[in-house]
Amino acid sequence: MLGWLAAGMTHSEILADYPELTEADIRACLAYAAERESREVRIGAAA
Repeated sequence: MLGWLAAGMTHSEILADYPELTEADIRACLAYAAERESREVRIGAAA
């Protein structure tokens, strides 16, 4: 999903192509990626 968003797909396009997904699924994916990125930055900064 992150790849689709990075490639320029809109939420609406993703939801139209994958009707089993919801807007909440997209937000959860983005939240997961943001949390993972913040952890990687903190770990990298501590080294």
